[in-house]
Amino acid sequence: MVGALAIARFCESLGTECVLGGVTWERFAIDPAPGPRSIDEIRGGRPIGDRALLADADTATVDGVRFAESGMARHLGTPTVLVDVSAGPRGAADGIAAAAEELGCDLAVYADVGGDVLARGDEAGLASPLCDAVMLAAAMRAGRSVAGVGAVFGAGCDGELTADEVIARMAEVAAAGGWLGTWGLTEAGASEIEAAAREVPTEASVQAVRCFRGETGDAEIRGGRRRVRLTPIGALTFFYDLEVAFDTAPLARAVADATDLDAARDALAARGVRTELDYERERASRSATDDSVDSRDPGRS
Repeated sequence: MVGALAIARFCESLGTECVLGGVTWERFAIDPAPGPRSIDEIRGGRPIGDRALLADADTATVDGVRFAESGMARHLGTPTVLVDVSAGPRGAADGIAAAAEELGCDLAVYADVGGDVLARGDEAGLASPLCDAVMLAAAMRAGRSVAGVGAVFGAGCDGELTADEVIARMAEVAAAGGWLGTWGLTEAGASEIEAAAREVPTEASVQAVRCFRGETGDAEIRGGRRRVRLTPIGALTFFYDLEVAFDTAPLARAVADATDLDAARDALAARGVRTELDYERERASRSATDDSVDSRDPGRS
């Protein structure tokens, strides 16, 4: 949400009205219930069809956990969109299309902080491939109703793919004719990210600000369990053609026909790819004080 805010401000500078949105899946450190929340597990806000919701500052899970989108609604003073990913690509696509129609949007920009949405699945640091793969596949389906553009903000800043790996994946997209342009973070954008981060906890987007301010070298996030290489590249946003990216993204293609989230998870497991859903379910099955299970602490960007 915070990285998407910077991109929204860029769009607004070109005269384009924007509405921010995100998914109903918070990091395990925020919401200890494994997996995303369905719309019927959310209190507050206004439903848009069966798979999306307009969130306000008080929108939360039935357990009282506020979403990043709720914090952003508080920061902006305007509602944000929550897309339910619990039903896999088809359900998420329905939510995106319904929200776009309700809000009168003619373009969806799908922003990922870090760049693991372009992962192949064999990257050593990859920890949260499922939601990204589902959303890229959903974006392709939703494209029948609303045009879409992909965006990677803060390459490598989430500590999963390295910046070099993200650049290599973007080069593949570019070679296929899918690189649409690049934008650099500004002082105004960096300052607002810092302000929004006080309302919406984030580490990855803040690393992009550090890159913008000229810091270099290694930085630790996730309690020291992940490292980010700070370079000027982290302050850039790469825009790309969704269809081209989908054709070069094996994980999104693998989950494209999944009928629900478990089927999407199984499709990645068949490729030998461990997901954030596996991690969260294993953590939930242990005592809350047992930190011995997979310390990768996957994030969601």
